[in-house]
Amino acid sequence: MAANGSTSLDRKQLIASALCRHFSLDPKTFPENIAEDEITSFYTTILKSAKNDASVEVQDGVLQWIRYADGFPTDPQACFEVLKGLNDTLADVSVLLGNGFTPSEADVIVFAVVHSSVIGLSNSDRQKLPHLLRWVDHIQNKVDFGDLLKKIVIEKVPFDFLKWYALQGAKSAGKVEIDSNAKKTVQSAKSADKPEADLNTKKSDAEIKATGDKKADKKPDKKATQEKKKSPETEAVEKDKELSVSLLNIQVGLIRKAWKHPSADSLLVEEIDVGDAKLRQVVSGLAKYCSPEELTNRKVVLITNVKPGKLRDVASEGLVLCASNEDHTLVEPLLPPEGAKPGERVSFSGVDGKPEDVLNPKKKQLEKITPHLFTDDKGVATFKGIPFMTSAGSCTSSIPKASIK
Repeated sequence: MAANGSTSLDRKQLIASALCRHFSLDPKTFPENIAEDEITSFYTTILKSAKNDASVEVQDGVLQWIRYADGFPTDPQACFEVLKGLNDTLADVSVLLGNGFTPSEADVIVFAVVHSSVIGLSNSDRQKLPHLLRWVDHIQNKVDFGDLLKKIVIEKVPFDFLKWYALQGAKSAGKVEIDSNAKKTVQSAKSADKPEADLNTKKSDAEIKATGDKKADKKPDKKATQEKKKSPETEAVEKDKELSVSLLNIQVGLIRKAWKHPSADSLLVEEIDVGDAKLRQVVSGLAKYCSPEELTNRKVVLITNVKPGKLRDVASEGLVLCASNEDHTLVEPLLPPEGAKPGERVSFSGVDGKPEDVLNPKKKQLEKITPHLFTDDKGVATFKGIPFMTSAGSCTSSIPKASIK
């Protein structure tokens, strides 16, 4: 019984300290034995000191989560079952109270209580709680807990848009292959139906041609030899074209509106102004790194000639280019310079050529070009070291030596 009492007191002290951090209050201004009171009691005391004028509705919501925290079990198996329930609750929301992304004291209290249970989860158990881990990562990056709570390392797998576009192309290629095979089958059937006499006639004609004028024979042979000699050069030129960034229509865009994807926690949907009469809708894998509020009215750099498609049933007509460090813990959209206008095309000094109308996913052009996109040691976005340029200057990122995709 004494052990349970000690655990309860430690938990209350942790919650009190976390609330003080959240409200930027000095814990020393409160009595040392404040944690001996009921959680609801010392929460009210801290709330008054913070001069927080939260609505009655919000306070009632916080009190409900206080009861949840107060009853959180200590037994590992029971903890996991309760965490599964919390995971389900977080499936459609980013925070425990409200519809936005700003953590409340409810998030702080519950985070402090579940922290020790979550940090000790095995990888297999973590995979069963994706919504909970997303919430944990969001809270620990939005609330400064200082040295009070150790940061929980969460493996983030960025959404691979290049793979998605390749899959879209594979689907189209499959349809083309089916059509092609059908045509071949029909042609084979027609050939089989032709009389044997026709085949013999063609064979005779071929033999006559083969024994014809020798000079006539030499010309095609010479031409074929020349074609063989030119073939490697032609392939090299075509390879350079495939790798040229000029194939991409990279434009400056202004995000007019952003919101959470209705059925994918890692995705955001943006309406982007690229100088056209109609705003362009784009789905981006930025939910773990940016809030919709942070993206609204922000300029970005995007590829506008990717093949349109749907991501989780939401249409997407572009690819927002982002810089990322090696382990993908830092990801941010490239930033055009002040003065760059929505719709203007990004250029590269010394690189000529017109962009494709629509990139062909079957040719894997994006996969071949993006490995050459990176930021230099000053954060300037480049293609093979050549800066992304607009009329107002170069595009940049706060992440130096980052990959861009």
